[in-house]
Amino acid sequence: MPDAPADTQREMLSLLTARVHDTATREPLWVDGGDDLVSVCHRMAEQGRTGVLVRDTADHGERLGIFTTTDLRNALLLGRPPESIAVREMARFALIEIGPDASLFEALWMMVHHRVHRLIVRRGSEALGVLSQAELVGFVSNHSHVVALQIDDARSLADLTEAARRIDAMLELLQDGGLRIERLARVVGDLNRRLLARLWALVAPPELVANSCLVVMGSEGRGEQIQKTDQDNALILRDGFEHPLLDPATHRFNQGVAALGWPPCPGDIMLTNPRWCAPVATFRATVRDWVYGADPEGPMHLAIFFDATAVAGDASLLAAVQAQVDRVVGTSDAFVARFGAAADQFHAPARWWAHLTGSADEQPLDLKKLGTFPIVHGIRALCLMHGVREAGTAERIARLRERGVLDVETAVDLVEALHFLMGLKLRHQLRHRASGEAAGNLVRPSELSTMERHQFKNALEINRHFRAVLRQRLRLDSL
Repeated sequence: MPDAPADTQREMLSLLTARVHDTATREPLWVDGGDDLVSVCHRMAEQGRTGVLVRDTADHGERLGIFTTTDLRNALLLGRPPESIAVREMARFALIEIGPDASLFEALWMMVHHRVHRLIVRRGSEALGVLSQAELVGFVSNHSHVVALQIDDARSLADLTEAARRIDAMLELLQDGGLRIERLARVVGDLNRRLLARLWALVAPPELVANSCLVVMGSEGRGEQIQKTDQDNALILRDGFEHPLLDPATHRFNQGVAALGWPPCPGDIMLTNPRWCAPVATFRATVRDWVYGADPEGPMHLAIFFDATAVAGDASLLAAVQAQVDRVVGTSDAFVARFGAAADQFHAPARWWAHLTGSADEQPLDLKKLGTFPIVHGIRALCLMHGVREAGTAERIARLRERGVLDVETAVDLVEALHFLMGLKLRHQLRHRASGEAAGNLVRPSELSTMERHQFKNALEINRHFRAVLRQRLRLDSL
C-alpha cells in the first residue's frame, strides 16, 4: 500500500501528537545587534518579514533577541533618527523558547500563559525559527476536527475533560489571534456538541441513546455560547419507551457536563428534571400548556426550547415536538405578541457614554440584557410568527430577509451588531477570568476602549431601531 500523502497524515494529527515542527515555522532572518534600524527594516521589507532575530555580543556576551514591527513603532516614538539607533537598543532579549519536538498544545499553553505572540524554536544552542501566533492559530483553526477525533476516541470522563481543556485553551488563542467571532463560535460550538454527544454515549446504554434525542437549548442550541455559562439540556424519549437505567444515566450525564465546565442551570433546565426528560407526547402537551396555560414562565420556557438542537440520538423526535410548536403557536397571534414583548423590556441609561467615571459607583452595563438579548429574542419572535426554523440568529436573520420580513439594511445592521456584541462579551469575560474574577455579563463603560464604546453605542442604536420594528410587527403597543 502506498504511503498516505503528507497532507493526509497531517490532517490526522492531534494537538497532543502534532509537534512544533509540523507547522510552517519560517527559517529565521538574522541581523547583528549593532545594525541600525533603517538597514534592518530594508532587509525585513525585502523578505516580507514582520520580525527578525538579533545576534548581539556587545558588552553582554552572546545573546539572542527579537525585533518586530511593534518594536519599530516604539523606536519611532523616541524622536531620534532611526539610522542612529542600533537594533539592540529596541530588541527584546527575554525570549520564551520551545523545542521543535514539543507538542502544539504545549506551545499554545505557553503563548497563553506568558502572553506572548511568538516563541523561539530552538534545539540546543541552535535557533531553528520562530513560531508565531498567526501560524499556530492557522494550524489549530484549520485542524479543529482533530480535537473532534480525540473526543470520538474518548473512553472516560477524564479523556473528555482533557479534550474540554484543550478546547478552552484553543478558544483563548483563536480569540487573541483575531479569528472572526462567527467562525470562532462555529468551531467551538461544533466541538462542544460533539463533546456532549460522546459523554451521553459513555453514560447511557445504547438502546436508550437510540430511543431518545438529547438536545441542547438556549445559546448552546443556537451555536452562540462560546464561553461555558450554564447547562440547558433536555431528553426527548420515544413514546412508549422505558428503561430502568434512565435516571442513573441522566444524573451521570449532568454531573459529567458540570465536570466538563458547564455549571448547573439555575432554573433546573436539565435532564435530571422530569419536566425536561419526557416522551414526545408529554412534550407536545407541555408545549400547548406553555402557549395556552397560566404559567407565567411559559413564554420563557418556549423561548429556551425554540433554540433546541439535536446532539445525539433520533433527531426525528425533536422534529415532532417542533412541529407541535408550529401548530400551536400558529393559531395564537396574542401569544406571539406576549412572547416577543420581552425583547423590549431592557433599555440603556440615557447618555451613559457621557458619564464615564471609573469610580466604584459607576453604573455597569449588562452586555446580554442591553445588547444580545433584544436581537436574539426579537428575531426569535419573528421566526415564531413566520415559521422560520434555522438554529443560529444570523441564519434566522438571513431567512427573514429572504422572506421580506426584514429589509436588507436592517438585516445587515443586526448581524453586525450581534457579532460585535458577542465578541465584546467574549473579550470582557476572558479579561476577567485572566485576572481571577468571575466571568459575567456586566461591564463598566470605563473598562471599554474608545473604539468599543463607539461601537457599543452604535449597537444600542441598532437595537433601539429594531425594537421599534418589533413594536410595529407584533403590535406590542396594543398589549
